Parts: sequence; C-alpha cells; structure tokens
Amino acid sequence: MSGIKSKIKRLDKVLCIAWILAIISAFFVRPDRTYISYIDFRSLGILWGLMVIIQGLKENSVFERIAIALLSKVKNGFELAVVLVFMCFIGSMLITNDVALITFVPLAIMILSSCKREDLMIPVVVLQTIAANLGSMLTPIGNPQNLYLYGLTGMKLSSFILTMLPYSLISAVLLFACLFTLPGRKEKLSNTKENSITSRFGSKIQIIIYAVLFVVALLTVVRVIPWYVFAIIVFVIVGGMDFKILLRADYILLLTFIGFFIFTGNMGRIDYISDFLGTVLTNREFAIGVILSQFISNVPATLMLSGFTSNYTSLLVGVNVGGLGTLIASMASLISFKAYTKEFPGNTGKYFGMFTIANIIFLIVLVGFRFAISLF
Repeated sequence: MSGIKSKIKRLDKVLCIAWILAIISAFFVRPDRTYISYIDFRSLGILWGLMVIIQGLKENSVFERIAIALLSKVKNGFELAVVLVFMCFIGSMLITNDVALITFVPLAIMILSSCKREDLMIPVVVLQTIAANLGSMLTPIGNPQNLYLYGLTGMKLSSFILTMLPYSLISAVLLFACLFTLPGRKEKLSNTKENSITSRFGSKIQIIIYAVLFVVALLTVVRVIPWYVFAIIVFVIVGGMDFKILLRADYILLLTFIGFFIFTGNMGRIDYISDFLGTVLTNREFAIGVILSQFISNVPATLMLSGFTSNYTSLLVGVNVGGLGTLIASMASLISFKAYTKEFPGNTGKYFGMFTIANIIFLIVLVGFRFAISLF
C-alpha cells in the first residue's frame, strides 16, 4: 500500500489537471458514444501488463541481483560510476525509466555510502536520472509516451529504433564523457561486499514465469499477440500466483492517460480549436514537444499534442528530448530527487543546481544535434 500512496502523491497533480481538462471539454462536446473511441485501450492494456510483470520481477529481486553481479567486478570510483549510470541507461530500455530509477538510485546511494564515496553521490544520481530518461527513448517499452506513440503510428520496431538510435548514441557518448569529470575516479573502493546490499532472492519458478510473460509482452508490443489476449494472460497467471502484484501497477498513470484521451478527443471535434492547434504544430512538432514538456512533463505533452499532428516522428523525438531540462520535464526525475533529498535533506539546493545545469547541457547538445541533422 505504501507504493500506491507514494504514486498518488507523485502524480495526483497531473491526474487532476488531466481530468479537469476532460470535464471542461465535456461542456463543449457533450458525452456520447464517440467518447469510447478516444481511449487507446491497446496502449493502456500493454502498459498495465508491463507494469505488473516488472513489479513481479522487482518483487523477486531480479534487478538487484543483476546489479550485484555487475558491481562485484568494479575496483575504483570510475568503474563503479560507469556501472551505476549505465545500468539505468540500458535497464530503462527494457524496464522503463521509472522502474530503473526506483531500483538503481537507492542502490547507488547505499553503495556509495558504504564505500565512503559521498563525493560521488550527487553527480552519479544526477547522471543516473539523465541516463534513465535518455536510455528509455530507444525502445517502445522504455517509457509511456513511446509505447503510446508506437501503437498510434503503427511503426515497425526497426523504424522506431532507427529513428531514436542517433540520439541514444549521442547520449551514451556524452554520459561516458561526463563520467571522466567525476572526482577521485581512480581511488580504490573500500567496501562493495554483496551482503552489504541484499542477500534476498526470489522464487526461481516465479522469475521464470515473469520472464516468459515479459517475452509475451514484447510479442504483444510488436503486434504478434493481440493486446487483450496478453492482458488476460497476465491477469489470470499473476492473479493466481500472487494477486497483490496486480495492485502495484501505476493506476494513477493509467487514469491520467484516460483523462488526457478524453480532453484531446473532444478538442479534436471542435473545428476551430483543432484547426488552430494543427496550424501551430505544423513543422514545429519537435520544438513544441520540447517546450511543452518543460512545464507539464513529456507524457502529458505527448497525449495533448498527438491529436493535432500527423508528423509523429518529430513529436516522438521532441517529447523524448524534452524529458531533459526542468525537474518536471520527465516525472521520472522526481523519483531520484525524492530518493536523494530524503537521505540528504540538507543538500537539496546543491542537488537541484547540479541537476539543472547537467540537464540543460544535455538538452542543448541534443537540440543542437537535431538542428544539425535537419540541415541535411
């Protein structure tokens, strides 16, 4: 229940905004049977199933054990930082940016404290956050906006990955370069024993079942298996195996999606608003996606803008790059912020300052890269 409460606290403002807009729009377009067509049940069903599967794997300490295996090989501060940051970068491609940060940021704080390397704490957590937000943009399942746009556009998986690959490669290079600026990176570590992290491991049978379900999820994403068949399979198997896992999906986020679906659907039926927004967005999808994300975060920005453009590729890049910048540009960034400030409340200003500077640098580089390739 504590996990559900934390999600409510984290997302209730966005949820309220979504449904306030939906209710206001209903005064202009009265509810009718068309409302049901607004809702992208495929995206919601797949997103729900993935949430449940990832929570099941997390419950069985799969990600922590993978992290321990990798960390057992490190010898100095630089190697430790590389593993901690790139676990978020690569992990977010498969388990979403939110889950990567929920899992690996507390682990980083624990390990760096046990190694007496508090000097690395803020830069590593900041880079972990950036890594999760940028790594997640490569795959359709990396974050909610990707999953939604992938389903909306009907893109092939190869086309999606090739669209985002240049930005992911630039991000990886920039992240690696930043790691060379860390203090004391050649100093040997004093303590990285496995038992200082966790000794618990889950049920092997459950892990195998969740792994199979994850493969089924991937087949559903690439349209081999119908989404409703996938949702039923997850509900029946996980519900029968461990029902409480079904309650740990982020239902606040799903309700937020529905609210924005209703709002954008209604706006699309008001001709003068639809025409105006379509005109404003034309050839500006990337820029507006980046800018709007800074104020309402990239998931709501995606849902609001997607109904008024057909240039989904530019929008896809814009909202993913737009996850950089302000603390709320990607809601996942708040996970790291809260995890760090809970442990070190006296350093909130220092963390926020370094986070903002680093995000602006990454944002400038990726926006500049986008501008450069648009010239060719």
